Amino acid sequence: MSLFNLLRIALRALQRNKLRAFLTMLGIIIGVASVIAMVAIGQGSKQSIQSQLSGMGSNMIIIRPNSNISAGARLDATNVQTLTLDDVKALQKQAPDLSAVSPMANAKGQAIYGNNNWPTTIQGVQPNYLTIIRQWPVQDGVAFTDRDVQTQSKVCLLGQTVITNLFPTGGSPIGKYIRFGNVPLLVIGTLAPKGESAFGQDQDDVIIAPFTTVQRRILASAHSTIFVQNIYASAIDETKTTAASDEISNILRTTHRLKPSDEDDFAVRTMQELINTFSSTSQLLTVLLAVIAGISLLVGGIGIMNIMYVSVTERTREIGLRMSIGARGVDILLQFLTEAILISLTGGVLGVILGVSSAWLVTFFLKWPTLVTEPSIVLSFLVCAITGVFFGYYPAQKASRLDPIEALRYE
Repeated sequence: MSLFNLLRIALRALQRNKLRAFLTMLGIIIGVASVIAMVAIGQGSKQSIQSQLSGMGSNMIIIRPNSNISAGARLDATNVQTLTLDDVKALQKQAPDLSAVSPMANAKGQAIYGNNNWPTTIQGVQPNYLTIIRQWPVQDGVAFTDRDVQTQSKVCLLGQTVITNLFPTGGSPIGKYIRFGNVPLLVIGTLAPKGESAFGQDQDDVIIAPFTTVQRRILASAHSTIFVQNIYASAIDETKTTAASDEISNILRTTHRLKPSDEDDFAVRTMQELINTFSSTSQLLTVLLAVIAGISLLVGGIGIMNIMYVSVTERTREIGLRMSIGARGVDILLQFLTEAILISLTGGVLGVILGVSSAWLVTFFLKWPTLVTEPSIVLSFLVCAITGVFFGYYPAQKASRLDPIEALRYE
């Protein structure tokens, strides 16, 4: 029998029992739709996390003090001071794979303007932190300069969240003085909005000021050796991030005079490491969701097998008649196998439509990021074809092995 005749006979068989054929497809439809929707949610989350981390500066490298052991107890890294301005200078001079290095000093407190106040964080950095490391543009006004850092100028830049809460009536904050604790600061610029980070933190809830202003005037550090809480750096490009990280480790081990057997008293973290970590976690979640959704395909396949067995039983006399006029066993096998595959693929098409629509609805109503990929659709069709062959083969084989005489006698 030709392929055209097989399809024509299969379509006629399905048209005779339209409702039963649709109910049989329902398991496949739900299974395919679930797989596509779940994979779309997983891939969308993965892409969203990657874009958010990249938005923080894809070349960014963070150096923090590492926890160490004192009197048998491991100290909290936040209470350890191991990084200094000398480390910053050494990295600037000796690390060719770094395009920028900036120390950072953090302080939490109340920002005050008039009768309004807001609890926030002030970050003391150098100008290249905004222009190169974070690539964070100034929306209005101007950024502070290296001279402001040298002279400990009382100037600052405000994030959008701070502006909203300190200036609720609107108007430009540029040229106005705010207070952070007891220190007055002149607002010389506002930062472009960044939104939430991949960790759920509001990146716009911040005040940026010169490093020396925060270190000396707000934290009131009077030590001859100025310790820094963190050092932020940027590799010259993404391909040099690993090499730059190794350079940093080697330089800091030298400046800290660590022996080969000593543990690092600092920790170097790159954004690429975070991206890889989040991506692997998201990928694992996607696979888990796809496996759970794939169970529906298994249930749908069992439904196909069940209905094909029923169909073989109902059409036993038809099978005997075909065999009596010359149909071979392989013709009967292909006939019922074609019906099973047709049911599975039709359900797959409807499932793809439902899955893509579901992903769109999730994005539209729940505001979750989704990403429908071509491989997930191709894989769904492939699984549908395999399902039709696997679960339709055994009923078709049973039909092909019927004895023609016994089949004609079947009531």
